[in-house]
Order: sequence, then structure tokens, then C-alpha cells
Amino acid sequence: MLPAKPFHIPPVLIFGSGASERVGEESRKLGVDKGLIVTDEVLINLGILDNIKRTLSQAKVQFAIYSGVFTEPTVEFVQEGLKTYKENGCDFLLAVGGGSAIDTAKAIAVMVNNAGAIEDYIGLGKIPKGGAPLIAVPTTAGTGSEVTQFTIITDTKRDVKMLIGSPFLIPQEAIVDPLLTLSMPRGLTAATGIDALTHAIEAYVSVKAQPMSDIFCLSAIELISGNLRQAWSNGNNIEAREKTMLGALQAGIAFSNSSVALVHGMSRPIGAYFHVAHGVSNAVLLGVVTEFSLIGNPARYARIAKAMGENVEHLTTLEAADLAAKSVKRLVKDIKIPSLPELGVDKEKLDKLAPQMAEDAIASGSPANNPRQATKEEIIELYKLAYSQ
Repeated sequence: MLPAKPFHIPPVLIFGSGASERVGEESRKLGVDKGLIVTDEVLINLGILDNIKRTLSQAKVQFAIYSGVFTEPTVEFVQEGLKTYKENGCDFLLAVGGGSAIDTAKAIAVMVNNAGAIEDYIGLGKIPKGGAPLIAVPTTAGTGSEVTQFTIITDTKRDVKMLIGSPFLIPQEAIVDPLLTLSMPRGLTAATGIDALTHAIEAYVSVKAQPMSDIFCLSAIELISGNLRQAWSNGNNIEAREKTMLGALQAGIAFSNSSVALVHGMSRPIGAYFHVAHGVSNAVLLGVVTEFSLIGNPARYARIAKAMGENVEHLTTLEAADLAAKSVKRLVKDIKIPSLPELGVDKEKLDKLAPQMAEDAIASGSPANNPRQATKEEIIELYKLAYSQ
């Protein structure tokens, strides 16, 4: 008998090339007057915001801009953005950017109506009240933050990436336009694409997996693994961009409801201690963690291999599961994700920090969702193995 589980998605979800043309009219439907656009200077300089600002003006929706998001989201960004929101008399938020801008905006939105500091809400289900209305417009195909109930904010004072989860963090609307990803450079296309693939794989093998999320997972794995190479090879390949972004969106919906597992638990400390981008740290771990984990649920990993286009006919379930790990490693290699040594991670420092990183990973809760449970010692070894790949 299947247990009853809630399945959360944004109330309004608009996907398709040109969808961003609807930002103004969708904002007006919320009954709001003035929005705070949360973004970064790079997107402003690229002119990505020009069309969105035009649609807001046409809909007679005023706006202010907070463009201070220049790294992965931090407590300071949330504080600065919240101050800008209040000083400008805003009544909703519009996040335009990658996961950093969207995660920052989600945290600002809930802090509009909740007391204290964002650090007070680390963990799951601790936010007492809903926040300000938020529309999320992603410009990368990866994080899925536009549809999830999570945000990850770095506490720079403690070098800790705080996972905060609540249905109150889900944006009221997600407007997903693949055309906004055409300007993504190759490195970012690769990193965000593997991030999305990791979301789909981990949500599918998670002990919290459920039938609804399974559908999104397998579709996302097929779309991303079948199109990411093409999107990376030619950034103007609109069909590949559309399919990769649709896969990322589906993966976001999946892991928002079924959670992530060991890869994400181990990834966050790499980001916190070595300042490696989240998608890249996922990528350097995904292959070795898949090899480690597949014995815990070989049937599911075998289905992943099939979704990735591997020929599993005449193979045993375990042999097919092993193909999933090989397929992941080949994809990461094909799109030139740098290794930890190439990223400048010092082996001596990693060896020294690995015990603490393993403790941080376990404390995040994500490894508990893994089909094969990992001890602290096994996680330490996996860090070392990932370094040597």
C-alpha cells in the first residue's frame, strides 16, 4: 500500500520559448503594484532584463532592482535585498537569473512576513508564515529552484550552506523560457545541466520517491542525457536548449517532492570549503556516488541506464545498473566538467577537512535518503575517490 504524500508545484507554471513575454501580464494578475527584481549585474549587462522590464512597464507594474547577487546566495544578499524591498515599498518579488538569484529571492520573500533572520529557519518546515508573492524566471537550465520548496543560503561566517525547506518557499508562478538560456556559456551549460540530471537521478533513487515524482524523474533523465551534449556543443541549438530546460524543470519538480540524496549531501561542503560551484561539485561526485549506491537499489539504477539511452537488453539487473554509472561518467567527461585538481582543490586540505565535511554532509539530512546508507568513513573515502577521478 502506498502512503499518502503531498505533491507540491507552483500554482501557475508557464513553459515555452517566448514565455518571458508574459511576465508583465502575469505580474498584474497578482494584483500587485511594485516589484523587486532580484538578479545580477551580468544579466543586466547582457540585456536579458530589457525585455522583461518592457513587459512590466507595458502592464503598468513598477519595479526596483536588486542586482547584488554575484556568487551563490549568502545571508548578506538576503539582508541587502530585504532592505531594498522595504525601502522601495515593494509588494512582490520577481527573480530573474540562475539558482542564486531565485534562491535569494525566495529567502527575501519569506523574510518579508516572518520575524528574525533567515538563519533561524535552517532545516525543514520551520517557516511559520507565507511570504510575499514571487514570480521566478530562470535563465539557466539546472537548479529547478523556480519550482522547489527549498533554498540554499550560505552563512559566510560559519562557512555553512544552509538548506531551508518549506512549501512557503515555492514561487507563486514559474515562467520558464528556454530562449533566456541561449547566452549561457559552455561551462555554465555543463554545470547546470549535470546539476539537473543529479536532481532527477537522486529523486528517483531516494527512499522518499513516490509515483508522481518517478514520472518526472525518468522523463527528465531522458531529456537531459539526450540533449545536454548538443546544448553544450552549440548554444544556439534551440531544440536542445528547450529539451534540456524542460528536463531541468521536471527534475526540479521531482526533487522538490522526493528530495535529494548522498551526492547533494557531499556536494554542499565542497562548495562551502572550496568555493566550487554547486553544479560542478555535483558533477565530480555523481559518477563515484552512483557506483557506490547502485547496489542499494539496482532495479532503479537499471531503469536510469535505460532512460539514458543505454542498451540494457540481455543484461542482469546489476549489470544494467552499472551502466548507469558508466553513462554518467561518460557524459561528464564529454562536456568537459573539470576535475577537483583542475579546479584548484588542494589534496592536503581536502584530506584534512574530509572528516568534518563528512559530518556536515550527514548533518544535512540528504544522505539519509540514499538507497545505500553511507558511514562517515565511507563518505571520507568517496571524497578521496572523487579527487582521483
